[in-house]
Amino acid sequence: MKKIVVILTGGTISMYEDANSKSVKPHLSNPLLDKADEMEKMADIIFETPFNLPSPHITPKEMLQIKKIIDRYLEKGGVDGFVITHGTDTLEETAYFLNLTIETEVPIIITGAMRSSNEIGTDGFYNFLTSIRTAVHDQAKSKGVLVVLNDEIHTAKNVTKTHTSNLSTFQSPQYGPIGIVTKKEIVFHYHPKLESKLPIKELTKRVELVKAYAGMDASFFYYLSQMNIDGLVIEALGQGNLPPMCLPGVKALLDKKIPIVLVSRCFNGIVEDIYAYEGGGVQLKQMGIIFSNGLNGQKARIKLQIALEKTNDLKKIESWFHE
Repeated sequence: MKKIVVILTGGTISMYEDANSKSVKPHLSNPLLDKADEMEKMADIIFETPFNLPSPHITPKEMLQIKKIIDRYLEKGGVDGFVITHGTDTLEETAYFLNLTIETEVPIIITGAMRSSNEIGTDGFYNFLTSIRTAVHDQAKSKGVLVVLNDEIHTAKNVTKTHTSNLSTFQSPQYGPIGIVTKKEIVFHYHPKLESKLPIKELTKRVELVKAYAGMDASFFYYLSQMNIDGLVIEALGQGNLPPMCLPGVKALLDKKIPIVLVSRCFNGIVEDIYAYEGGGVQLKQMGIIFSNGLNGQKARIKLQIALEKTNDLKKIESWFHE
């Protein structure tokens, strides 16, 4: 029987619905622990409970804490996989952080729930069991961090939360899931392209995220240039364009050697230097802005934070964003 480390971090999967108010609240103890007998039929389980937080409370400190737990077990050896339970609001960010910073062939699975433990149609325990099934599957190896919910297997790089409450909220725009979970087996469609690993011991850089909009001017960028930030990600319009009124503020940031990464506020497609009008991608690229290869804003922010822990070389950072 394979040995799986289960890291319980909180989120809806460990909460309950109050019968009177219909509000969702944290359990004093994780309800998954009450069903340990069913898990132990599938794998030799080791539980770790570093904290119990809803996902909006997760910070880089907690992401690093999860990473260190995984690193500790990997150093000791003898572990066949990891399953992490996590709130869904920031699940994709923690998944991507771990995907970039941990180098291992051992499966690392992250899961969660859209309905709390006592709601009708609760999905948490089912998602948890399918994650264990995936973690013990031989073909789950060497695929990076995987996100398993609603009978689908997604990569940490491509998956995103697309709906506030629907059970099928986690999707991978453009790419789809890399595998599915059926009653009898785990089926993988393809092997994902893996990015360079950027192992770090701390996450200290401050990177902000801004969404562009019609009529946006330079004022907020000037404000950011006066703050002690290390980098900026802009969710630009369309294929990678900004209102021309933004440019003086953007230039003020670049003049301070603050790296700026451009993504699109569209959830499909990639940014490219196509348009040659003022504020268009051609001008932005010439100014020194880094164009990202298809990441969404929140993941580009995580990647830039990690990259800046390794280097300030813009060429090197840009090469990582083109993977």
